[in-house]
Amino acid sequence: MNASSEFDLLGLFQGVGLPFRSESAPVHMPNMIWLYRRPILDYWAEHEDSLGEIVTHVLVHEIGHHFGMSDDDMEAIEASVEDDA
Repeated sequence: MNASSEFDLLGLFQGVGLPFRSESAPVHMPNMIWLYRRPILDYWAEHEDSLGEIVTHVLVHEIGHHFGMSDDDMEAIEASVEDDA
């Protein structure tokens, strides 16, 4: 994940993304999204974004992984939204 410390990770999707699930596969544990409070608060203290904007960004990013999107896919979507704004 290219994290230099445990505080670099703001959120994590754990599970199998929807496009990669198989009906014939054994039963999977439910997908879970983790938001890490301390790293999010540290990020908030160092940036001008509101806490709500940061939490929304991290949550949307992890939900994107649930739907099978890569980091590159989500960066492209965010860039296109920023260009339209």
